[in-house]
Amino acid sequence: MSRLEKIFEKFIPYFLRFANAKATLAIKDGFILTMPMTIIGSFFLLILAAPIPGWEETMVKWFGDQWSLPLTQVVGSTFDILALIGVYGIAYSYVQNEKIDGTPAGILGIISFLIITQASVLSKAGETVTGVIPKVWTGGQGVLAAIVVGLFVGFVYSQFIKRGIRFKMPEGVPPGVANSFSALIPGLAIVTVSVIVFALCQAVADKTFTEIVYTLLQTPVQNLTDTFTGAVLIMVLMSLLWWCGIHGAAIIMGVMGPLLTANALQNQAVIDSGQELVIGENAKIVTIQFLDVFTKLGGSGITIGFIVAALIVARSAHLKQLGRLSLVPGLFNINEPVIFGMPIVFNPIMFIPFVVVPAVASFMVYFSILFGWVEPFNALQVPWTTPPIVSGFLIGGWRGALLQVATIVMSVLIYLPFVRMQDRVSYNEELKAQQESESVSV
Repeated sequence: MSRLEKIFEKFIPYFLRFANAKATLAIKDGFILTMPMTIIGSFFLLILAAPIPGWEETMVKWFGDQWSLPLTQVVGSTFDILALIGVYGIAYSYVQNEKIDGTPAGILGIISFLIITQASVLSKAGETVTGVIPKVWTGGQGVLAAIVVGLFVGFVYSQFIKRGIRFKMPEGVPPGVANSFSALIPGLAIVTVSVIVFALCQAVADKTFTEIVYTLLQTPVQNLTDTFTGAVLIMVLMSLLWWCGIHGAAIIMGVMGPLLTANALQNQAVIDSGQELVIGENAKIVTIQFLDVFTKLGGSGITIGFIVAALIVARSAHLKQLGRLSLVPGLFNINEPVIFGMPIVFNPIMFIPFVVVPAVASFMVYFSILFGWVEPFNALQVPWTTPPIVSGFLIGGWRGALLQVATIVMSVLIYLPFVRMQDRVSYNEELKAQQESESVSV
C-alpha cells in the first residue's frame, strides 16, 4: 500500500459517514426529483432561447410578438417551483429511508414551507396583493430554506411515527386511510412549529423565514460557490472522493447541486426581467452547467482524455481493450468502466491527472466566461448523458462546443504521459505473465 493510499484510507470512514448520513441521503435523493422537471423546462427554454443567430427575429416573424408567452409559462412552472419539489422530495426521502411511508411527510413539507414563506406581493402601484404564492421564493431563492424545512419535517415526522405518537387505526382499515390518520398528530406538531417560526420572524425581523435564510445563508454560500476557488475546490474534492472509491459526484453534488442550480436560476431571472447578464454585477459564473457540461466532461476526472490517450499510445492488451470498451460509454459521460476497470481507484499513477485535469478545466471555463468569450449560462440544462460538443452547443452555442473541444484536447495532453507510465507497467506485467506461462508449459 502506497503512502498516499494510507493517508486517504484514514479519511475514508469520515467520508463514508457523511455520505451515508440521513440528511445527506435525503438531500441527494430529494433533489433528484427535480431533475425531470428541469430537463422538461430546459427543452422549452431551448426553443425560447436557441443559440442560433437571428432566432428571436425569425420566431417573431413567424408567430408574432407573443410567440414566447406559452413557452415562458412552461419555464416558470418548472424552474420556478424547484424549492417546492425539493422540500417535498427531501421530507419524503428522509422518511422513506426510515422505512415509513414518505408521502404524508412530503405533503407536510410543502405546507410547512408555504407557511414560513411570503404570501403577498407588491404591485407596481405599491399595493400589497395577498393570497398569492410568489414564485421568486418557490424557485432558486428558496432552495436552502427548502432544504432546512425538508430535513426538519422528515426528522420530526419519522420520530413521531417511530415512537408510536400517532392515531392507530384498527386492523382492516385500508393502508391509505390509516396513513392519513397517522399523519394527524405529527402534522399538527409540524404545522404548529411552522406557525411559531413565521410569527417570530415577522415580529423580530419583519421578514419571513425564507427571506432570512436567503439573506443570511444562501446568498453568502452561493457567492462562495461562484468563485474560481470554489469551482476548483468542488472538482478537486469530487475527484479525491472518486479516487478513494467513493461516489464523489453523488456526495458533492448532492449538497452543492441545489445551490449551483440556484445560481443558474438567478441568471435566468435576470434575463427574464429584460436585463443583460453582466459579469461582476448580476451574473453568476459557476452554475450547474459549469460542472455537468464542462468540468465533468466525459465523467468525473474528464476521463475521456484518458480513453483517447490510451487509444493513441497503449501497447498493453489491458489498456487497448479498456480504451475500446470505454469509448462509447465515455461519449455519454459514463466513466465507471475506466474508474473501476483501470482501476483509477487508489492508483498512484493516475492520481495526479485525475485531480489536475478537472482543476485545469475549471480554470479554462471560469476565465472563458469571466473574459466574455462564453456567455454566462441561463437555466437551460441538458440530460447528463448528452454527448460532448452537442451539450456544449446547446448550452453555450458554437463557443461552448469549441470550449469542450479545447477541454478534451487539454485532458488528453495531461493524461498522455501518465497513460504511458501505466501502459509500461501493464505491458511488463503481461509480458512477465506470458513468460511464466510459457515456462510452465515447457
